[in-house]
Amino acid sequence: MAIHSHHFIETFKGFVGFGLDRPTDENTLIYYLQKFSDDALIRTLVERMSDEELLALFDHLGILLKRHLNDAEYHRLFLKTERADDQT
Repeated sequence: MAIHSHHFIETFKGFVGFGLDRPTDENTLIYYLQKFSDDALIRTLVERMSDEELLALFDHLGILLKRHLNDAEYHRLFLKTERADDQT
């Protein structure tokens, strides 16, 4: 059974564009990120990115995770695991 899901991209029927309003921006970002995470596309992109681009993207994603998720959320939502100290 898969532990990751990408249902939004398969069902979203709304407008895709940025700058109209906050809900549209949020939906557009989710749409783009799910499109980017397609195995064939992301493999093609990362193979063509420079070392500097890879590092910049990796660092930026890490900053976002640290800024917006607490430790338990990071483990549950990103790593898809429970923290060792949470397993009682």
